[in-house]
Amino acid sequence: MVRRNDQRRAALVDGAIEVLAREGARGLTFRAVDAEAAVPAGTASNYFGSRDDLLTQAGARVYERLQPDEATIARQRAAGRDRGTYAELMRELVSRVAAFRTGYLALLELRLEATRRPELRKVLTERVRADLDANVAYHEESGLPGDATAVKLLMLALNWLIVEQLTLPDVFTEAERDQLVAAAVERIVAAE
Repeated sequence: MVRRNDQRRAALVDGAIEVLAREGARGLTFRAVDAEAAVPAGTASNYFGSRDDLLTQAGARVYERLQPDEATIARQRAAGRDRGTYAELMRELVSRVAAFRTGYLALLELRLEATRRPELRKVLTERVRADLDANVAYHEESGLPGDATAVKLLMLALNWLIVEQLTLPDVFTEAERDQLVAAAVERIVAAE
């Protein structure tokens, strides 16, 4: 029987994210999640029907926590519509994602695990595709320069910059990362 205490479920899923980031997918056990969430042994197994269920919910939770807050969205909507503003928005995005280090590392672990688990691959593919479509739609509504292809290319380029920042943080300085984001926008986004 699956339990319904939403606060405890969220704590368990957040614990799963931390375990994934620290131990990898092989280290993700119900026992490890219980310990990370500081709940009695056996709690996670009461909330999740299977390890696959826990993996899938961890992936969904990462995306929830990466969403910008309303103040950020309002500030972005009020900003200019040029490549300089676009570059600043992308710097902000990279910073927000990198600030949730364990979430992004857990997401990388989930992507690797998805190569071996068709159901997880299906869920992640749907989620990433929906996120991509939402980003393209937001971009088109915003009036920023560039097209859907520019949005996709920036997503690909900045995702790897984030991986670099989280896994090998000394490869680029903060100033170099900022310059790379600006250069990516400058070279990928056509001038209006």
